[in-house]
Amino acid sequence: MNSQPISARIADGVASIPSSQWDACAGSGNPFVGHGFLSILERSGSATARAGWQPLPIVIDGADGRPAGIVPAYVKAHSQGEYVFDHGWADAWEQAGGSYYPKLQIAVPFTPVPGPRLLLRDSALAAPLIAAIEAVTDQNELSSAHVTFVDEGQLPYFEAAGWLVRAGTQFHWQNQGYARFDDFLAALASRKRKAIRKERAAAVEGLTIRHLTGAEITEAHWDAFWRFYQDTGSRKWGQPYLTRAFFTLLGHEMADRVLLILAERDGVPIAGALNLIGEDALYGRYWGATEEVPFLHFELCYYQAIDAAIARGLARVEAGAQGEHKLARGYAPVTTWSAHYIPNPGFRRAVADFLAREREAVEREQEWLGEMMPFRREG
Repeated sequence: MNSQPISARIADGVASIPSSQWDACAGSGNPFVGHGFLSILERSGSATARAGWQPLPIVIDGADGRPAGIVPAYVKAHSQGEYVFDHGWADAWEQAGGSYYPKLQIAVPFTPVPGPRLLLRDSALAAPLIAAIEAVTDQNELSSAHVTFVDEGQLPYFEAAGWLVRAGTQFHWQNQGYARFDDFLAALASRKRKAIRKERAAAVEGLTIRHLTGAEITEAHWDAFWRFYQDTGSRKWGQPYLTRAFFTLLGHEMADRVLLILAERDGVPIAGALNLIGEDALYGRYWGATEEVPFLHFELCYYQAIDAAIARGLARVEAGAQGEHKLARGYAPVTTWSAHYIPNPGFRRAVADFLAREREAVEREQEWLGEMMPFRREG
């Protein structure tokens, strides 16, 4: 048995690690944890120290000198762009005389998509990587470390290390082997089926809907989508998280994994939805419009995404954070997970009590939401 201690290092950003070495750990199933997407966030100026997201990946090298385990870690100066809300924790910490920021965030910036957060070429390094996260937090006197939207399969690693676990809810559409959209509609209750057909007809009246991917997407399309994104971002967050350069880089380097759905009136785009294509899922990310059209948001973000997933044989559509309105469109509640390392014993106890109460509320809510699904009930 090898008793040599395992050492970790902090890399100077995602872009400092060769893409082939990063992706050997990340795999290809989830596009958001790949070197391409994370380095684009960094190189475009979207996720940088200046924006309050200082990228400091934690790396353990293998015997061959190449990374065998990586954690996409960021030192955060705020809690924006995370979608697992801890503002109440920050306020409580500050009121008690502490400083909640900076903290360590293990996440994909601005992206509430579940996926691996321990990127492992060697699965034996899961526990040492978690120990390295704790060491970075302690040695740099950070208040806490947070692993958000972690894949459920990796949750036991954090539970074994004694981290606090938090549950949340998203709404995902599940493909039950449908060959076309009408097959999905046939599984719904008659009233819901008629309502969706009515919504779809109203949404597309006078419009042309286009699905673009790969080389079909031009800079003119990105210019149009940037206008849509700016409008949505300014209303939701005060200012957009992503820079214009992000979309150009995404188009240059990841276009084959992008599905851009546009609504055009007389050849002019008036609304759009940006999706990324995974190995088994379509991930809805951003939407916006310059013209108000009833039900167009539902059409582009939910129904057209279902059409695209069926056409590609994908198992599900993940349409982003929150949104009980997705329920009536056939998107079912699923549990999402985060894990939290809080060194301060008193604050850890307070958060643990809060999470226990919150978990009960989440379970009750999901049970109620499950009863509201629009599918036909036998008998």
